[in-house]
Amino acid sequence: MENKVIVETSARHVHLTTEHIEILFGKGHELVYKKELSQPGQYACEERVKVVGPKNAIDRVIVLGPARKASQVEVSFTDARTLGVTAPVRESGDVANSGACKLVGPCGEVDLSEGVIIAKRHIHFTPEEAAAAGVNDKEIVKVKIASERTTIFDDVVVRVSPSFKGAMHIDTDEANASCAFGVIYGEIVK
Repeated sequence: MENKVIVETSARHVHLTTEHIEILFGKGHELVYKKELSQPGQYACEERVKVVGPKNAIDRVIVLGPARKASQVEVSFTDARTLGVTAPVRESGDVANSGACKLVGPCGEVDLSEGVIIAKRHIHFTPEEAAAAGVNDKEIVKVKIASERTTIFDDVVVRVSPSFKGAMHIDTDEANASCAFGVIYGEIVK
């Protein structure tokens, strides 16, 4: 059983619908590829937006591609407090009844009535990687990160798809708390 997985920090970012891309960046605009992310087909874009909450704003938040079915803003608890937004912990894509904010781009603004979440910590696996680790899709596991501040993260959801590549994602608050810097691996301890 292979119970080690690389741990990556997922910083604040925005996913946009095609409609919102055009409102924020101009009619017919297509996202400009900057660099590939660890998950196949996902990439960082040149585009940045301002995320505005009732209390404050965060400038230059990176947009990730490709376009999605629903716009979504993923932040840490610290970011949510800075913005003054109540954001639930959710799996990516689960935005119903989540936090609200305004997105500001160079060509326009979008008021999101929902879409601000704190991403639930998770592991991406292919079916083969999941089988080797002895875990299943949607299973909840614990992961130990051995560092200067060894931490065991509970309530980590396993997400399995042939389009994934093995990696655990935590947000910046979690990475800072556990000293998960540079190349670091977690051990699934169930």
